[in-house]
Order: sequence, then structure tokens, then C-alpha cells
Amino acid sequence: MNKFNEYLNNYVSGKNVCILGFGREGKSTYKLIDKYCSCSSITIADVNQIDRMANSLPDKVKTICGETYQDSLGNFDIVFKSPGIVLKTDASELDCEITCETQVFFEFFRRQIVGITGTKGKSTCSSLIFHILSESGCDCRLAGNIGIPVFDIAESITDNTIIVCELSCHQLEYMTVSPHIAVMLNLYEEHLDHYGTMEKYAAAKQNIYLNQQADDILFCNSDILPNNARPLVKSISASNPEADIYVSDRIIRCGNDEYEIPTDKIHLLGVHNHYNIAIAYAVCKMLNISENSITTALCTFNPLAHRLEYVGTADGVSYYDDSISTACATAIEAVKSVPNPGTILIGGMDRGIDYTELIDFLDSTDINVICMEHSGKRIFDIIMSGSFRNHDRVHYAAHLDEAVKLAHQITKKGQSCILSPASASYGIFRNFEERGDAFKELVAGLKKEESMQDEQ
Repeated sequence: MNKFNEYLNNYVSGKNVCILGFGREGKSTYKLIDKYCSCSSITIADVNQIDRMANSLPDKVKTICGETYQDSLGNFDIVFKSPGIVLKTDASELDCEITCETQVFFEFFRRQIVGITGTKGKSTCSSLIFHILSESGCDCRLAGNIGIPVFDIAESITDNTIIVCELSCHQLEYMTVSPHIAVMLNLYEEHLDHYGTMEKYAAAKQNIYLNQQADDILFCNSDILPNNARPLVKSISASNPEADIYVSDRIIRCGNDEYEIPTDKIHLLGVHNHYNIAIAYAVCKMLNISENSITTALCTFNPLAHRLEYVGTADGVSYYDDSISTACATAIEAVKSVPNPGTILIGGMDRGIDYTELIDFLDSTDINVICMEHSGKRIFDIIMSGSFRNHDRVHYAAHLDEAVKLAHQITKKGQSCILSPASASYGIFRNFEERGDAFKELVAGLKKEESMQDEQ
């Protein structure tokens, strides 16, 4: 048993433990606690039914399933809450300790952690930092909201390991410990269905630095610099030349250093990704990675799936999957980034976001706009009842399959069609990955039809 597993055991020893939510993180929590810890009892609670046999749950592990799965939380000493679960009762009113595996992991390893959050770009930035460190020979691990629960990597960490951790607002919501190196990328309207107000959403994000110590460091977007941070703060910007780290026209200025992004050799598409590169550059330089190593790694980094990912070309139209886009700013950047944009597909779950910025931008372009699903219908109605310059290029298609068919008909050869929904996927698809995969399959169908026509 390593030191962290001993720490975890001491934390839960003799306690009645509840694992609230049995998705990817809940299963990770159960696996480590079951393997190393001497709890008084373990209970798994989830709104969905749990297949005991498929999950190899012994009789001693109790389960609570269904709509009442949160009703008995007060009967436990410690509750490990999975991200995204909304507590029916405020944590302060519960007679139990509400925690999560990220909190416990950070309590033990925080000095070794680079934590990254923000509304957009955190997966790309986290993956890029990890890639540069790995390619430079560092002992490092990638975990968190990227899809790897932190408990999954706990047993492989040594004193020299650098941990790169992507953090969502849900993971940060109840955190009382912050990483040694924190990155706050940006802050846009998002998750208002969960938090109700922008202020509450921002407060969850700010936990990435609120509990930092005096010798910690925070890299923060210059537009949202905190007044109450304890550590050394480095401002970052793509628009403010006075920022400590400033990127413009492919040049990163970081203190006395200037670095030119090798745009002709890298695979990351779009000027907005220069901002992510600037942050990765600054963080890695601070960790003593040379510029040559950074350049070499940048050139071998492949963009993550569903993030302005080129899908293919059918009938002369190039298709790009940007299903990760759930905000106005990312949809706008998508249009600016792809070559010869002709059509954009927007819409999904309606979280009450203000789409004025996106509508105004689309009005300034000449591209076709296809609106989908609930938020798309709201956007379509706003456009049709407003002063949009050309209503003829704005369309509504109920679902993604209809939208792709329509895009195939109205996008000209030589142009690009982008799925950049500026909306969440939930309630329509399980997640943005499933939405992106569905888009890829529909484009593959178009390519197959084109191939069959060529053969005739």
C-alpha cells in the first residue's frame, strides 16, 4: 500500500461511506476504497439501477437506486459525490461530510498538480501541456474532466510526477483545496441550468485558486483577474498587450521572452488555439522545459476529437466537427477558423444562454445558418423577428440528420460546413462526443452516396 492509499484508508477507516453516483468517477472511487480501505460500510446510491453482477458488487455493499437515492444521505459519515449531481438538500444542512475523490486526491498531491479550468479550451490546453511534458521526458500523468478519474492514476504517482488535471465547474464546486499551479482560461455563460446565475457558476470555477498558498502560482485571463488570490498571478491575454503573457500575430510574449508559434507545422486549427498554446508555453517554461522541446512537441500534437476536427469532404464541401462548442464564443471562433465557411449548424439543449453575441456575428457574415433543436428554435425565432440582414440564409431543421441533409443541399462546393452548436447536447445525445460521432456518421453517409454516384 503506497502513501496515498494509506491516507485514503485513514480518511474513511471505520466510517459509513456513501458513493453518490455510479458513473465513471463513482466506479473509480469504489474500486480504490474497496481495494485498500477498512470502512464500516459502503453504500452506492444512484438514480439509475445498478447491475450488481456486472459491477462485481459483493453482498456487503448496499445499493440505493431510484428517485429517492438522496433521501438518506444524513445516515452516512462521508459522501463521495460525483460531479454533476445536484444535491436535493444543501450540503450545509446535511449531517454528513460531502466530499469527492478530486478533493481527497488534491489534499494529498496538490503540490504536484497543474490544474486547468475555464468554460472553453480546458481539454485542449490540458492535453497540450501534458503532451509537451511527456515528449520532453517528464514523469507526468493526465487526469480529471478529460475522462480519467484521478483515483485511476493514484497508484502510479511518485514524488517526481507532475499531474496535469482538467477541472470542470462540477468538480470544483465543493473544493476547499487548490492546486500549486492553477490556470483560469476564460469564463463565459454556461451551465446556468445548474447554477441559476452567472455569479454562482463563476464562484465554482474560482475554487481553482481561492485556496492557493502564498508560494503557488495562478495563470489567469486578464479579463477575469481576481482581487482575492493569494499566489503569484500571471495575467494572460490575446487582446491586452499589457498582460504578462500576451499572444498576437503568432508571437507569444512572456516576460522578456518572445516565441513564434510554428503555424505552418502544427495541426491545431484556429487563431483561438494560439491562446491555448501561449498558456502551455508559459506553464512549461516555468517547469523548465526548453523552447526547442516545446516546438518539437507542438508539431506532433494532434487536436482532440470534436474540436474543429476535419471530418471529410463530400460533393466538394468540407465538413468540420466542433461538437464540443457549447457557447457563443466558440461558435464564432469556429467560423473564423475553418477555410471558406459556408454553413454553420447551431442549437441543442436550451440552457437559457443569451445568444445576442452569436446572432450579431452571424448577421455580419454571409454564411448559411441552420438552427436545430430547442435552443436553435429560440435562435431562429429571434432572428426571424429581428433586423437580421438576410433571413433567406437562415433555416430551421428539427434534428441533426435533417440539418446535415439541408447543409448538403445549400452549401456551395469549395466551402466548409461546421457543426458548432453553441449549445449543450444533453437530452438529445448522451454527451457532445455522441453528437459529434452522429455528425461524422451522417457525413460518411454523404460521402458514400457520392461514391456510389461516381460508380454509376
